[in-house]
Amino acid sequence: MTSPQDAAPAARPYVVRPARTGDVRGILELLDPWVQRRILLGKELVTLFEAVQEFVVAEIDGRLIGCGALHVMWEDLGEIRTLIVAEDWLHHGVGGAIVSQLEHQARVLGLSRLFCLTFEVEFFSRRGFEPIGEQVVDPDVYSQLLRSPDEGVAEFLDLAHVKPNTLGNTRMLKVLDRA
Repeated sequence: MTSPQDAAPAARPYVVRPARTGDVRGILELLDPWVQRRILLGKELVTLFEAVQEFVVAEIDGRLIGCGALHVMWEDLGEIRTLIVAEDWLHHGVGGAIVSQLEHQARVLGLSRLFCLTFEVEFFSRRGFEPIGEQVVDPDVYSQLLRSPDEGVAEFLDLAHVKPNTLGNTRMLKVLDRA
């Protein structure tokens, strides 16, 4: 007889829920291997605590196996950021479940478009995201967004000072349905 610990990841249930402050150090642990490989940018612990309300986490048996955040950029526009799945849970639907939850939250907030900056083009394409060009907001919104100190907004706007951090990434956008 096999125990739940011996079961394949796909056969074991996990839950996706809003993050709590007690999850922040676990989020940092999920992030660190990807930062070490220069796939994701590192975040300070204080930054994660400040943004904890933006995060959802996937957990099983008290262990975080994934996370992602929804950052509101404008009245109709949000960004999916810091989407991470533990390596032993890749390709088991965790990332898709997190994105689905973040899309639901975006709709509840009244957002109609979601942005992401990613190396995982195929993953996001399967979920309706498409690569974008230069100008995806009108000039008035662009001028307002330029005032944001958030690096993610600078990446969305494709500003020159963030280009070294975004090399190889694809800027993608999804128009949300009103389901």
